[in-house]
Amino acid sequence: MINVQSYVMGKWLEPAADAAPIKDASTGEAIALIGHNGLPFKEMLAYARTTGGNALRQSGFHDRAKMIKALALHLLEHKKQLYDLSACTGATATDSKIDIDGGIQTMLVFASKGRREMPDSQVFVDGNIEELSRDGSFKGVHIATPLLGTAIHINAFNFPVWGMLEKLAPTWLAGVPAIVKPASQTAYLTAATVRFIVDSGLIPEGALQLIAGAADGLLDCVDSQDVISFTGSAATAIKLRSHPNVLNNCVRFIAEQDSLNATILGRDITADSADFALFIKEIVNEMTVKAGQKCTAIRRILVPMEQVQEVSNAISSRLATIKPGDPRDKATRMGPLVSIGQHQDVLEKAQKIATECDLVYGKMPENSNAQTAFCEPMLFYCAEPDEATTVHELEAFGPVATIMGYTSESHAAQLVNKGKGSLVASIFTQSTEVAKACAYAVAPWHGRLYFNNSAAAKSSTGHGSPLPHLIHGGPGRAGGGEEMGGIRGVLHYMQRTAIQGHPDLLSAITSTYVPQARQHSASSHQFTRCFGELQIGESITSAKRTITLEDIEHFAAFTGDNFYAHMDQQAAQANPFFPGRVAHGYLLLSFAAGLFVKPEAGPVLANTGLNNLKFIQPVVPGDAIYVRLTVKRKTRRTAEYGEVRWHVEINNQSDEAVAEYELLTMNAYTDPYAS
Repeated sequence: MINVQSYVMGKWLEPAADAAPIKDASTGEAIALIGHNGLPFKEMLAYARTTGGNALRQSGFHDRAKMIKALALHLLEHKKQLYDLSACTGATATDSKIDIDGGIQTMLVFASKGRREMPDSQVFVDGNIEELSRDGSFKGVHIATPLLGTAIHINAFNFPVWGMLEKLAPTWLAGVPAIVKPASQTAYLTAATVRFIVDSGLIPEGALQLIAGAADGLLDCVDSQDVISFTGSAATAIKLRSHPNVLNNCVRFIAEQDSLNATILGRDITADSADFALFIKEIVNEMTVKAGQKCTAIRRILVPMEQVQEVSNAISSRLATIKPGDPRDKATRMGPLVSIGQHQDVLEKAQKIATECDLVYGKMPENSNAQTAFCEPMLFYCAEPDEATTVHELEAFGPVATIMGYTSESHAAQLVNKGKGSLVASIFTQSTEVAKACAYAVAPWHGRLYFNNSAAAKSSTGHGSPLPHLIHGGPGRAGGGEEMGGIRGVLHYMQRTAIQGHPDLLSAITSTYVPQARQHSASSHQFTRCFGELQIGESITSAKRTITLEDIEHFAAFTGDNFYAHMDQQAAQANPFFPGRVAHGYLLLSFAAGLFVKPEAGPVLANTGLNNLKFIQPVVPGDAIYVRLTVKRKTRRTAEYGEVRWHVEINNQSDEAVAEYELLTMNAYTDPYAS
C-alpha cells in the first residue's frame, strides 16, 4: 500500500487516517491511500512566492535551463521505477513511454530552447526596438520579467508525469515556482516523480510543492501575480474560472479542456493507396493508445460519403486485432481505463451517443457493475451528422469514435467546426488545394492542424502528439489556452511591460546595446580579447576605404554577379533607387569584414552568421566607407565559449549609414592561442 504524500514547504506529509483508496486499474485492488484533512494553502503560496520565487529569480534564463536539463537527465536514470508504477494506471509500455519519456523529452526541449532563444540574463526582450523620436533619443521596447507569484498546476489523470513536466519546464524557465495538484486517480505516479526531483537537490527550496488529494480553499488564497494552469473537463474549468477570488484578482487562467478532435480523409485519397492505410492506422492508434484517454484523441472521423463503408470496414478489421489486456504483458496493445469510475463515465456517454448513431464495431457493456476498468473499443456511424448534436458535443473519454460522411471540403469543415473548439484536427491528403481550403476554413476553431500523407509519414509525429515546440491548446470548448509552444509557453508566466526612455537606459535594462546609446572606445581591438573581457557598448571605428569602379568590376567578374545596377550605367540610372552604377551590397560586407577583422589567431573562434541586414543607401564609385563595430550582446553557450552579437554599421565619408547588420561570433573564455 502506497501512502501518497504531499510535499509542503520542504516537508513530506503523510495522508490522513481517513484517506481514500486508489485502485489498480487492471485488478481493482486498492494500491494507495490519498487525502489530507486540510493543508495550509495560504502559507504554501507565501512560501513559494518568497523562498522559491526569490531563489529562481536570482538566476538567469540560462542557469534555469541548465537546471531543467539536469533534472531531465536525472529522471531518465530513474524512469524504470516510474514505469513499474505506471502499469497500475492501466498504461502499457507504449503508453508509459509517451507519458514518462515524453515528459522528460519535453523538459530537454525547453532547456535547449531556453539556452538558444533566450538571453543569458534575467530580462527577456520581446520584439524589436520601436523608434519614438526623430533624433533617436527616445525609444521603446517590450520586456518580459517573471511574475512574483506562484504557478498552480491542476493536472488531469491521463498523463501523471508528462502533464506535470510539460508545465513545470516553462514555469521554471520563466523563474516562477509551482504548486502541483494532480488528479487523485494517478497521483501516486506524480508523487513518485516529485520525490525524484526533490531528492536530486537540483531545484531551489520552495520551487516545487505537491498537493496530494483535495485542494478546497486553495483558490481563496491566490492573487493577481499567480497563474492557474488547468487541464481537465470543461465543467471543472468553468467552476474554477468563476471562483470569486480568481475573478476579483484577474488571476491568469490557462485551460486545456474537453475537445472533440476530428480527422478528415481528403477526397483525393483512394482506398487502395498508402495514404488510406496511413489514415486507418492513425485512427486506430488514437482510439487505443492510453485506451483512448487522450485529450487529443480522434473522436470524429470525417470521410467522403462514398467511402464510409470502406473506412468503417478497415477500422473494424484493425480494431478486431486489439483486445484490452494486462498492461504488464508486453504483448498487450491496449490496457484498461484508469478506474472503474472512468469506465462508468465512458459507458454512460457511449449510450448517449448511441441515441443518434449506430454502433458498427464493438459492443456496449451489459452493465455498469464492472469490477475492473477494461473497455473494448467502440466505433459508431452517424448517418445524419448535420442534424446530430450529441456526437458534436459529448466526449466519451475512452476508446470511442464516430464515422460520418461529408459531401465537399466546405461541408467537412462545417462538421468539424460543430465541435466549437478543438485541440487538434488532422487532414490526410496529397492535394495542396484541399490542404489550403481546409486550413483556412478549420483553423479558427483549432489550436493545431496536423496534415499527413505517405510523403511525410516517416517523419510525422502523429495526430495526438503535442510537441513542446508548438502550442498545445485550442479555442472555444477546448479552453482557450496555449500551453508549451516554445518560448510562447514561458511568457505565460511572465509580465510583458513596455519600457520607454533614452537608449542608454534601455541598453542597461535589456543588457543589449541599443543603437544611439552611449558607446565607449575599446581599450584594444575586441578580437584580441576573451569573452569575459568584452563589455556591452564598447566600440571600435575602422579606417576608411574608397570604393572604385575597378573594385565593382572585379567583384562582378570574380563572383559572376553582373546585375545591371552594378554594370550598366544607363539601366542603373533609369532605376529609381540608384543614381548610376553602384557597389554590390555583398562587396560592402566583404570590405567591411576586411576593415574590422583582426587576422591573427585569437579568442574569436568562428563567425556563425549575421542577422537583420539592411542596405540603407547606395554606394557609388568614389565613396569611402568605414565600419563601427560595437559589442551588442553576450550569451554563454558552453563551458569553453560564448556567443557575441555585434552591432555593425557601415557609413560613408559623410557619416551617413549605408548598411547595418548584426554579426554573430563564437568567442573563447580563454585565448586558446595564448602562449
